[in-house]
Amino acid sequence: MKAILKNYRQSPRKVRLVTDLVKGKKVDSALNTLNFTTKRAVPVIKKLLESAIANAVHAGISSDTLKIKNITVDEGIVLKRMMPRARGTGARINKRTSHIHITLSVIEDDKKLMKKSK
Repeated sequence: MKAILKNYRQSPRKVRLVTDLVKGKKVDSALNTLNFTTKRAVPVIKKLLESAIANAVHAGISSDTLKIKNITVDEGIVLKRMMPRARGTGARINKRTSHIHITLSVIEDDKKLMKKSK
């Protein structure tokens, strides 16, 4: 199951600090980690993770059997602004954005149990 957020107005470098904390974890553990992390990107990533979980539940997969397979932060568009400097020149300010992609997968042990029960 996937969830994507495009053009989030924070630099990818800062968002990656949060995504690296939860990459590869079980969904419950990742949500718990996000609850106790104090970074600006946490509420957005938490909401995106909950959206991916909802997509999985809608597809008929139990949320207890999910883990974060991959979470990537790519660079989005860069808004270019100018700051006045000395002698009539200008310095460029880059306002960066991020694209966040979350992919969830079913834990391997649970796949085996599901096949045996069928």
